[in-house]
Amino acid sequence: MRRHEIAGQAADLAGPIATRMGLEVVDVELVGAGRRQILRVLVDRDGGASVGDCARLSEALSRELDLYDLPMQSYTLEVASPGLDRPLRRLADFVRFSGRTVAVTTHEPQEGQRRFRGRLLGLVDGRVAVRLDDGREIRLDHEAIAQARLVVQMTDLREDLKRSERPPERAGRWG
Repeated sequence: MRRHEIAGQAADLAGPIATRMGLEVVDVELVGAGRRQILRVLVDRDGGASVGDCARLSEALSRELDLYDLPMQSYTLEVASPGLDRPLRRLADFVRFSGRTVAVTTHEPQEGQRRFRGRLLGLVDGRVAVRLDDGREIRLDHEAIAQARLVVQMTDLREDLKRSERPPERAGRWG
């Protein structure tokens, strides 16, 4: 069985468990080879997934994976938050993060290039729209995108803090 098929099965198992915990599965991937395979599950929620959220999901998902018996020899389960530079995979991600800066790589060249960076405009006529740093606007079919990630910028972080329902955690006792 191929990696993406195994990751898909794991995602099917993780989704309902995460939903019950108030989490959203952002991505599931299987990386590595042999005894060093890692089944990576990225989860999020409004306001961000905590370490405790990840630990609880890891424990519950681990039990479910043991029962289901995925076609892998040995692997390490890793449950984590997608981070500030999170990947964008689903069409809903491109809508949710509209207005943010993104880096996009396509499978094949589009307008003579494969790598693009700019402000995500969301979906326009079912295609991912990005206003590039040079002012041009490009629209890409979802299937043409090999990888898309948020780009961390201070202005985005400030906006996220304003929208956050909880105050930022302070580091150290002098924070």
